[in-house]
Amino acid sequence: MKVLVPVKRVIDYNVKVRVKSDQTGVDLANVKMSMNPFDEISVEEAVRMKEAGTATEVVAVSIGPQQAQETIRTALAMGADRGILIKTDDDVEPLGVAKLLAKVVEEESPDLVILGKQAIDDDSNQTGQMLGALLGWPQGTFASEVKAEGGKVSVTREVDGGLQTVALEGPAIVTTDLRLNEPRYASLPNIMKAKKKPIDMKEPGDYGVDISPRLTVVKVTEPPVREAGEKVEDVATLVEKLKTAGAV
Repeated sequence: MKVLVPVKRVIDYNVKVRVKSDQTGVDLANVKMSMNPFDEISVEEAVRMKEAGTATEVVAVSIGPQQAQETIRTALAMGADRGILIKTDDDVEPLGVAKLLAKVVEEESPDLVILGKQAIDDDSNQTGQMLGALLGWPQGTFASEVKAEGGKVSVTREVDGGLQTVALEGPAIVTTDLRLNEPRYASLPNIMKAKKKPIDMKEPGDYGVDISPRLTVVKVTEPPVREAGEKVEDVATLVEKLKTAGAV
């Protein structure tokens, strides 16, 4: 089984995001970037499948600037076999990403595509579903457990009412949730080995895909500052204040 794992380069989750002064977007100058946390979970799951003998090859693919090679190298250090970088300096919307990934799937013919349920920069939660629609493949989203065997994939999903298990006929799409696994830290020897693993360089034009944006960002603003809390002497005072404020 060949597994394709899309990975995205985003602002590191530990970094406090700054909005540009003209409110046109987020300031990326001199900001630490890293792999999207949900994609780390995807890579980990694919590598575990390879270690268990279920998967034979893990291919990491990223769409972004030249620096996105670092994100692919992280996936290679975690255990992926090779990488594909579709180089573009433009911001690619989820539909454009899905179209490019569909072309990569046609070229690579994977048996399974595992990707994060969403990226922490735009929080769209759309790419996996759009890719499934473009390919006509079954999909299991928000996966907290994945079992692949005999060309079939069993996915346990986290839904509002609890857990739902679906059986997918491969090839299939799976999007990962937080509780699927705990991603490993790449060891120094594996980081050094990753430098020798191949990364194919592509461009959107190589696949004949138009990635022109369909959406226009009107304004980006920071969330309002939360007001400080207030301490009260006892429960009776708390209840009285809540009544005065009309909260109860």
